[in-house]
Amino acid sequence: MDRINKTFVKEFILLGLSGYPKLEIILFSLILVMYLVILIGNGILIIASIFDSRLHTPMYFFLGNLSFLDICYTSSSVPSTLVSLISKKRNISFSGCAVQMFFGFAMGSTECFLLGMMAFDRYVAICNPLRYPVIMSKVVYVPMASVSWLSGGINSIVQTSLAMRLPFCGNNVINHFLCEILAVLKLACADISLNIVTLAVSNMAFLVLPLLVIFFSYMFILYTILRMNSATGRRKAFSTCSAHLTVVIIFYGTIFFMYAKPKTQDRLGNDNLQATEGLISMFYGVVTPMLNPIIYSLRNKDVKAAVKYVLNWKAVKQLRPKGNVSL
Repeated sequence: MDRINKTFVKEFILLGLSGYPKLEIILFSLILVMYLVILIGNGILIIASIFDSRLHTPMYFFLGNLSFLDICYTSSSVPSTLVSLISKKRNISFSGCAVQMFFGFAMGSTECFLLGMMAFDRYVAICNPLRYPVIMSKVVYVPMASVSWLSGGINSIVQTSLAMRLPFCGNNVINHFLCEILAVLKLACADISLNIVTLAVSNMAFLVLPLLVIFFSYMFILYTILRMNSATGRRKAFSTCSAHLTVVIIFYGTIFFMYAKPKTQDRLGNDNLQATEGLISMFYGVVTPMLNPIIYSLRNKDVKAAVKYVLNWKAVKQLRPKGNVSL
């Protein structure tokens, strides 16, 4: 009898803000502009971190990874969101939903670890400056970034496979902009206790653990800065940390709202609450990646100089005659 009620879902329908058509047009324009800023801003940061020798340090290596991650994450979700907003095509295939969920969860998990490692890098640079080149050598920070990507990918494979193996009993309407894991779990017509447990473990490993590293790193950094005799040294130390700390506050403030308390099927909430959660999820998915390059560019002199160098280099290359190959 159970098998009769369990029909295979071939596609999902993403509601988004279908009840607010005028708001959808405004949202389409905003998201499109933000997406272009994300591609340009993060792209310039990646190019600058590669070609400017001043940025060949662990801190900017992690920043380059963060920029690449932001481009990957938004490119896996924003184009489909824009299409659904402008064309009213709200259906997404089962496999497409799984791919979107995988990339969203993988990029989010990886970013948590990267932010934690960036905080540790700042701790070593400020609290142990003489040992910094040894502790944060290339043979150390490259594997650190690799572990972030690998662990984020593995975590996402586990969460996505557990979510998409569930029966949905023909209920395929997702009250969200994206195939977000919590929104999909609400459609399942089976016990999701295992999913809740694995999400809780994932939250501990990818949210709480990096946050503890960030917290204690900045406690030691603050203690070291307050003991500095030079006001210039204190100002410089604060400026190198302020950009990262701002990004951490924005990122964790949003992601904790969505994932810190996994919801069961019984806590469906009303439509307004789910619409609000969808908008906050969109904030996390678009606004945060857009702000990252802006924050780091405004608060960091090295990044400013490198960005100017890249832009000037592009301008000179465009003005140079095609036949002139002299340096």
